[in-house]
Order: sequence, then C-alpha cells, then structure tokens
Amino acid sequence: MPHPGGTFVSIKAKLSLSISIIVTIILVLNIAFSYISSKATQEAALEHEKQLIAKQLVLTIESIENTRNAMDAELGEKLRIAAIAAKQRLDADIRNVSNEQLVQLSEELDLDDITLWQLIDGEVKSVRSSNPDELGLSSKSWDYWDTAFHQLFALEPVNVGWGQTYPHYWTGPINYATSNPAQINKWGYYYDGSTNYMINTIINTDENFSYDLVNGTNDMIGKLKDQRETVLEITGFDPEYFGEEPIIKMKKGVPVYNLDVQAIPFGSYAFQNAKDAELIQYVLENGGMASGQFTANGKEVLRTFIPIHAGKPYVIGVVFDKKALEEPLRHQLLIQALISFGLILFTLATSYFIAEYMLRSLNQIMYKVNAIAAGQFETKISIRNKDELGMLAERVNSMGVNLLHYTTQLKDTARELRSTKQYLESFVNHTSDAIHLVDLDGRIQQVNSAFEAIYGWSADEIIGSRIDHVPKEHLSAHERHIATVIAGGSVTDYETVHYTKNGQLIDVSLTISPIRDEQENIIAIATITRNITSRKQTEEMIRRSEKLSVVGQLAAGVAHEIRNPLTTIRGFIQLQKQTGHLSPQHLDLVMLELDQINRIASEFLVFAKPEAPQTSLLDVGDLLRDMMMLMEMEARQSHVELTLHTLSDIPAVPGVRNQLKQVFVNVMKNGIEAMPEGGAVTIELDNDPSGGEVLIRFIDQGVGISQEDLARIGEPFFSRKQVGNGLGIMICQQIIGNHNGSMTISSELGNGTCVEVRLPVSKEDPAEQND
Repeated sequence: MPHPGGTFVSIKAKLSLSISIIVTIILVLNIAFSYISSKATQEAALEHEKQLIAKQLVLTIESIENTRNAMDAELGEKLRIAAIAAKQRLDADIRNVSNEQLVQLSEELDLDDITLWQLIDGEVKSVRSSNPDELGLSSKSWDYWDTAFHQLFALEPVNVGWGQTYPHYWTGPINYATSNPAQINKWGYYYDGSTNYMINTIINTDENFSYDLVNGTNDMIGKLKDQRETVLEITGFDPEYFGEEPIIKMKKGVPVYNLDVQAIPFGSYAFQNAKDAELIQYVLENGGMASGQFTANGKEVLRTFIPIHAGKPYVIGVVFDKKALEEPLRHQLLIQALISFGLILFTLATSYFIAEYMLRSLNQIMYKVNAIAAGQFETKISIRNKDELGMLAERVNSMGVNLLHYTTQLKDTARELRSTKQYLESFVNHTSDAIHLVDLDGRIQQVNSAFEAIYGWSADEIIGSRIDHVPKEHLSAHERHIATVIAGGSVTDYETVHYTKNGQLIDVSLTISPIRDEQENIIAIATITRNITSRKQTEEMIRRSEKLSVVGQLAAGVAHEIRNPLTTIRGFIQLQKQTGHLSPQHLDLVMLELDQINRIASEFLVFAKPEAPQTSLLDVGDLLRDMMMLMEMEARQSHVELTLHTLSDIPAVPGVRNQLKQVFVNVMKNGIEAMPEGGAVTIELDNDPSGGEVLIRFIDQGVGISQEDLARIGEPFFSRKQVGNGLGIMICQQIIGNHNGSMTISSELGNGTCVEVRLPVSKEDPAEQND
C-alpha cells in the first residue's frame, strides 16, 4: 500500500538489498586486498629481476673490463719495449734518420708504424714517419695528448689521468687514428732526453678486442631481453660523460667520436627522457635504485636506474613496458570482478526469497498498525510465534489498549491547556510590566497592553516591523545582550534608557529571555520592561543627600587634619613675635607642617574633582612591570622582593593609564611598608573568562590588619601609619569603581594581606570607548 510520506519500499526489498550491499562490500574488499597483495608480489618479483639483471651485467662487464685492461697493459708494454729498441737502432739526431729507415725498422719490430715527433717553437709536430699520412701532424688540438707530449719533452712524469705511465714513457688509450679515421690504433710515446725527438710506436688493434665491452655486453643484453617480454631496453650509462656534450673531432674531414669518452658505452638508448641525467646522479649519490615513469616512442614505460661498479662506476637503465607489467594484474582483477558480480546477483535473489518467508508475520502486524492509525484500537493480532515477531505482536496489542486510554486522557488535557492558555493571556495582558516578543531578525511578533501604555505604540502599528527605541549610545550594549540571549543565556534586571513613541527618554529595567521550540531551538526573544523612571528620580535625591553627608564628613576630616599643623605654625609665629627670631630647626618644622597641609589639600582635590579620563586599551602585565621597576629601589632598601606571576593569557583592559598606575603604586607601597623586617610581595595576574574580568592579586607577608581595622579601610583620614591620612585607599577604590571594577582587601594579623583588584575585559573598539 502507498506510504503517506513518499514512495513505499518494503522491508523485504530493504533486507535483501542490505544483505547484497554487505556481500558487495566484502567482495570489493577481497578484490582490493587481493590486488594489493598481487601488486606487492609483482613489485617484489620485479625488484628481484632488476637485481638479477644488474648482477649479470656486473659480472659480464667486470670480466670484459679485466680482460681488456690486461691486454691493453700488455700492448702498452710491448710498445714501450719496441720504442726502447728503436732508440738503440736510430741516430740521436733526427736529421740522420729517414722515413725509409723507419719503414724497415717497423717491420723488424712487428709494428704497424713508427713516427718521430719534435718540439718546435713550443708546438709538438710529427717530423719523420713510416706512414706518410702521419707526417706533418700537430698535437696542438689533441687535449690531454698534447699535455702528455709536453710533459715527456720536459722529462716530467705524465699525469693526465689517461693511459699508462712509465719513466720517460706514456701510452694513450685506444682511439681512432687522426691520419685514418677508419683505423683504430694503440700508441706508445718514449723520450728520455738522449735524442732530439720523441719516438711514437703504433700498433693497429683488433676492433673486436677493443670493444668487447660493447659487443660482449650487448650480446648479454640481447639474451636478457629475449628472456623477459616486459623489458624493452637496457642501457649502460657512463655518469662521467652522460648529459655532457659529446666530444667530436674532425679527422681527415670526417667527424669522429672519442672512444674513451662515450656517454652510452653499451646497450641502446631509444627511450630517452629529459630527467634521466638527474636520476643518474641521484642513484650515484644515494647508492640505491631509482625509477621514473614517462612516455616515449608511443609507449608508457618505467625506467629503473641501477648503480654498479665494474672497474669504474656505471648506471644501468632498464626500461619496462608498463602496460605489459600491469596486464596480469588487470586480467586477474577482471576475473575476480566477474566472479564477484555473479555472487552478488545470487545473493540478491536468495536473500529476497528468504526475507519474504521471514516477514509473513510482519504483514499481519502492519495490518494491526494501519487499523490503529485509523482509530480502530480494538483489532487483535493472532500470531502465536515464540520469536521476536511474536513478542512484537503482543506489544502491538498492548499498545492498542494503551492508546485508547491515552487518547481519552489527551482530550481531557487539551481542555486543560485551553483553559491555561486563556489564563496566561489574561495575565500577560493585565500585568503592569510591558512584554513584547521579537523574532531573531528583530521584528515585533506580539506586545501586551502595558507595552502600548508605556511606549505609546499600538500593536497594529508595530507588529511585523522593527522599532527604534534604543538610544545610539546604548545600541552596542543592547546588541551584546541580544547576542547573549541568542547564545542561550539571559539578561536580568538590566537598567538602561529607552525612547517612547513621542521621543521621550524613560528609565527602564529589562529582563530578556529566549523562547525555544520543542527541539530546544531558540526561535524568538521575550523582553519584560519595567518603567523605573520614578524610582530613579527618588534614588537620585537619596544619592545627592548622601553626597552632602559625605562632603560634610570630608570637610570635618580635612578641618581636623589641618588644625594640628596650623596649631604648630601658630605657636612658632607667637614665639617669633616674643623673641624676634626663629632657629633653623623651628623653620624646618614650619615647612614640614605646611607640606602636610598641602598634601592633605591635594589629595582632597584629587578625590573631590578627578581629572577628565582618557580611556585606552591597556596591557595590564606591561603596566605592572613598569610599576615594579619604579618601586624596585624602594623595595630593595626595605629588603623586599617584588615578583610577578602571569597565570594565563591576559586580554586588554580599557582604562586610564595614570589612574591605574596610581592604584598599583599605592598598593605596592602599602605592601612594602607593611614588612619592616623585609619579605616578598607577590603579584598574581590571571584571567577570569567566566566573568570577563582580569584579576590582579597583591599578596604581602606583612604584619596584617585586624578585623576591626579592616572594616574601616577606605574611610577618610583613617590610618594606622605614623605618616598617613587614609585618603590613598579611598582614592584607589574610587578609581577602580570608575573603571567598573572592584577592589577587595583580605587580611589577618601576622599572616599578611591580599588586595584583589578586578577589571573588566575590553569588549568594544577603543575608538568607541573614547567617544
């Protein structure tokens, strides 16, 4: 049957679908875990394959390198012996040596060529040779060969870093011949200073022997590639030259690469990548393998760089076909996905039939529930099963009976609620306090009769609109209170002023509370307003009367305090009249008494008419540290230590800097004077986030104050000090009160004193406060 709230979906379908989803999740996780495991296995096999390729290449290269080096050394030694033999057979002066003689001598010594070189005007040139193509050559452009020739002529050891060096002899590496670029030779050079020429013995090398490193290694690379379908290319990189420009020389008009400076000594380099040089340097520095993916020649490939050492450092680059590597994994994933899809279809069909069997009893329960929904509570369910559905049927039958009982009670309750509503409406409309409700946008939703009487607006005028009854200077405070209520709090007995409809200001006391719905969400704000204009006027009259009383007390105190020094001054003046002179000590006493009168008058004026405040945001910590530096000398003289403890992060406080300095100095000075034998004054600075206040506690270890004296602290002209009039604490209390703070003093005789000052934290912009 259709569901009133939307499309009806049977539990049978939900149950079968839920089971299928669970099975699907399990199968997907199984596929994922299997894929991850297979991939890890494949990566381990690939890593092993890379290591195996590297080991085979290292063994091949080392074997070829060792063989070639041995043969190269043997040829070099043969050329050296031949050069020494030639020196013994030739005249020491090159003018007495002919080219034909060199041809005959090269045949006797089993050499291909013999060439004689001379150092002419700083340039090494070939002057005699058994090979006409070798005549007239200059080594000026031959790089380290030219350097080696000059070192031999200077009878210095050759240290160019290439070839083999013996005393008076150097043999260069195998390379293409300058006289014939198609020919590859091995050269030996001998000069011991006994001749005016250098002997150059030459053997034409077998190309296959000279490049066994290339051919032999390439044969091995071909076999490795044939054995592995995923390997596309194996490249041998010489890190010393890879990435550098190749050295090409023109020999007989033919460009020839230097055989001893090849960037790719073996293998092929068809799959090139711009980042190869960077990765080669990386594996050389770190000693491990590194890989990079890129696309080349229309294929997505993976190149792995493997550092090896076979006589010298090489880097092997193995290029794998990324698609071929991943093909087995993709095939396995496809098979598992097809199997899983079949299992999901089977699970869906099977769970659907099982759910249909299990939910037959539930259909009867649904019939009973539908009857209850239609108001037929007497219908019974006849299920006798001893399972959960049987228990549910029994509970539904009980529910029908209880609903009949509760429905009757609800009807009675509804009648009571209507009566209560009428009572509350009568109370709201007949109370003397104005009540109005606004939504969260500030629009009036409801007002009572007292609101109309106090403010002058009728309900018809303002329902659904906003009213401008808050003065501009109180607007920010009003907005803070509204924000407090929206946040879930409330405001009680907040006194302020409001405008009426005709623009008159009235004093009011407000109680602001949130209105919540069934889900405890705040949907409106209720404000109860009491007109306290008459009460304020009465309180003002009382305050004026109290001020006059305080002024009288202060005047009497000032008169009393000034009378004593005036009496002293009068006595000295009478003494002056009688004797005609006063001693310097008498004049000093007169000046002290006049200073006392001036001090009393100044403090009285500060209390009676404080200066106009210049409020700003203050860092209380910095202010306290400044005052501690000011009092430090006086504290040291009294053997008192001043210590500041900041217990939490302290926000800025709005206030008048000079007035708060006066308070802090007065309290610190009282603490120091209360410890004649020395001690410590500890200042604790803390933040009270619940009250939005900063706490400053001044704790001394002084003599303390008795409870009788503590009750009189703050009275004008009450002090137990030898020099004091009690106005200091009174002025401090007035300054803290003007800052909307509080000042509390607690003490016991012999146990020190604690003065706690509380200052409110800034909630407004400093510019607004100054306004």
